[in-house]
Amino acid sequence: MNRRNILWSTVSALGAALAASRAKAAAEPTKSDKLKVVYHLSDADKVNFVLGNIQNHIDGVGGPDHVTIALVIHGPALKAFHLGQANPDISKRVGEFSKDGVELAACGNTMKAQNVTLKELLPGFVSAEKGGVVRLAELQSQGYLYLRP
Repeated sequence: MNRRNILWSTVSALGAALAASRAKAAAEPTKSDKLKVVYHLSDADKVNFVLGNIQNHIDGVGGPDHVTIALVIHGPALKAFHLGQANPDISKRVGEFSKDGVELAACGNTMKAQNVTLKELLPGFVSAEKGGVVRLAELQSQGYLYLRP
């Protein structure tokens, strides 16, 4: 084999290795590339369904480190998260979501209408003081994908 063929074989092999490396890097999301999703919940009859969707989402992407999730709650659905009224399954799920880094935002307007404070909601909630719909729009402007199951 002459020098030209050896050199060409080496260059071709290096090019193929570089291309494979770039393809692998493009396929693996970096921490900043992880999907951001906001779930919108206002219907009281959909509370368990939406909480199930969030858990399925976390499981489907391989755990909470692979997705950023926010849950914005307003209207009648917020009653399901009142500390004194929440059933044990909802309390457990909310606790797990809070540990997993899910933002749990309660509409400030709904809290006023229901005469409830953050202390009276399950632990882990923050107040969307400007309103739930405003928080939804803020998150969407930050690149969150909007889901309303």
